[in-house]
Amino acid sequence: MKNTYILIALLFLSFSAFSQLDRSKKPEAAPAKEIKIGDYQKFELKNGLKVIVVENKKIPRVAFSLILDRDPLVEGDKVGYLSMVGQLMRSGTTNRTKSQLDEEVDFIGASLSASSSSIFGSSLTKHQNKLLDLMTDVLYNPSFPEDELDKIKKQTVSGLKSNQDDPNAISGNVRSRLLYGSNHPYGEIQLEEHVENISVQDIKDYYKTYFKPNIAYLAIVGDITVKDAKKIAKARFGKWERGDVPTVKYDQPSAPEKNIVALVNRSNSVQTVLNVNYPIDLKPGSPESIQARVMNQVLGGGSASRLFLNIRGDKGFTYGAYSSISSDELVGNFNASASVRTEVTDSSTVEFLYEMGRIGSEDVEEGELQQAKNVIIGGFGRSLERPQTIASFAISQERYNLDENYYNNYVKNIQAVTSQEVKEIANTYIKPENAFIVAVGKTSEFADKMAQFGEVKHYDIYGNEVDPSLAKLPEGLTAESVLNKYLDAVGGKENLAKLNSVKMNMEASMMGQTMQMEASKMAPNKSVMEVKMGGNVMQKIVFDGNKGKASGMAGTKMIEGDDALDLALTSSIFEEAVYLEKEMEIRLAGVETIEGNDAYGVEVISPSGKSVTRYYDSESGFLVRVTNTVDGPQGAMTLSTDFSDYVEYDGYFFPTKLKQPMNAQMKMDISVTEVIINAELPADLFKIE
Repeated sequence: MKNTYILIALLFLSFSAFSQLDRSKKPEAAPAKEIKIGDYQKFELKNGLKVIVVENKKIPRVAFSLILDRDPLVEGDKVGYLSMVGQLMRSGTTNRTKSQLDEEVDFIGASLSASSSSIFGSSLTKHQNKLLDLMTDVLYNPSFPEDELDKIKKQTVSGLKSNQDDPNAISGNVRSRLLYGSNHPYGEIQLEEHVENISVQDIKDYYKTYFKPNIAYLAIVGDITVKDAKKIAKARFGKWERGDVPTVKYDQPSAPEKNIVALVNRSNSVQTVLNVNYPIDLKPGSPESIQARVMNQVLGGGSASRLFLNIRGDKGFTYGAYSSISSDELVGNFNASASVRTEVTDSSTVEFLYEMGRIGSEDVEEGELQQAKNVIIGGFGRSLERPQTIASFAISQERYNLDENYYNNYVKNIQAVTSQEVKEIANTYIKPENAFIVAVGKTSEFADKMAQFGEVKHYDIYGNEVDPSLAKLPEGLTAESVLNKYLDAVGGKENLAKLNSVKMNMEASMMGQTMQMEASKMAPNKSVMEVKMGGNVMQKIVFDGNKGKASGMAGTKMIEGDDALDLALTSSIFEEAVYLEKEMEIRLAGVETIEGNDAYGVEVISPSGKSVTRYYDSESGFLVRVTNTVDGPQGAMTLSTDFSDYVEYDGYFFPTKLKQPMNAQMKMDISVTEVIINAELPADLFKIE
């Protein structure tokens, strides 16, 4: 019965085509445009608020950016509360509810947002007084509503659950822990228990401690004069009371003395998320940061970079390979990354390390260097179209004591970087022998091949080192024993033999509308699935035991051949019984942690030769996940449907909550509203016209 739900995925998966670029010729570098950033003026209020004014009268808009210059904080057993501060401040004040704030902001066509270290507002100049009323209300009078925090926490937990099966999120967890350590603000990983620990009082305490004018910058950018800006600053922010703000110092993270290979097993993956990374000491605004920016653009900054042209263009291992180098007042980092086919994980690592070594040993050709510079300059110019960027530049210039012409001279300084400087800066910051090489994927396929790059260690999805031997399947466990335990759990073989039919009604929400689904099955292998929205049938799939038919908005298609063989299997009420009776090709596929419990994977080869992996909870025996691989615009991708909340219906157990993939990023929550055992189903229900 469970593969009734898998059919739903077929109704929603769609992939957009992409065009193939002719990469036989290298694009010529276009001449860089000259860019000029307007000067700014600054002053300071008596309470310590530093105000920066950038006049720009091209359009009648004005933007106010308030930034707190505080040290990064360790959140301890309440990881994630800082990300909730701004959301809660924006969720209502003592004068306005969240909906009232939203309505008033929308009415004047403005934008207003907040974070734990900033508040930003933008509007037409004629509405600036109203905007400032709203902005200062959020700043001075946040009400921190408890019900809004509860909503934020629920959304956060939902996101964390999704991340447990997201290889990129898993890789991010492991990299954060390895690069910075658990006692560093950049190395903390949020868990569900952390979310439960967060209270409104935590948010209030943070607000009272850190929202102080003497550590704040206010950038005013747009259609405004300095004279008016001074009046506004004094009137709106002059009475904001200053206060002592704590500072924190942290140990400086460093790159490993030798490469460390960090593996995270995700046995249902068909790709490996591969990252080569380490911390660096690179300060914002330093001359080295400009040279490093150019060097990284050559190495992995875009589709014309060496990593991309090598690993995708030449080798075809991935759809994109990139690198980044970030400066930070506390600690920066270098990262090179790609999602590669499982079988080329080690080969891709070879190419990453090769290009990292080459950038520091060979001169960059002038054409390649100029092209990289032009890409940077073009992006820099486009960024100036946003008032937030101008404000950010002005504030950064003050925070980091940059030269007063740092940004005005940015283009000139980019153009001045030489091939020799690129090589020298690469030798300083690119460390192919001192990196954490993090690979998240089906480690059984490549673990032994990764030892050539450094010491191999294994980690769980939260960056905790684990002993891979502990993840081995229990002695004596077989695929057959796992399936038998499942059949016992859902009702027992003897009882299942008495099951002639099942009818199931389900509901889901999509695009603001409720979707109804009806699934019926009759032994041995007849089935019908119908999906409705707004009373209209969106999709219907019928199988009469021999052939099938799919009809809907996209037309009608007969299901025959290998597809019909597969549908005959999934149309059985409990297909695990069929696996055992027909002695189908099944094998154990490892152990996965799902919702905190071990689950045994059983790979099933369908009659058409397709592979599906089904995961059964090690304790209850219930099916908790079904994973299959489909072709997408960027190659094969893995989709998983999760099952939970099993309920007994007349002696048989069925899941009542499902998370069904609509595509690689989105899942739909489905609730089972009714299960009818041995329902009287009309014979023509399964008839194919």
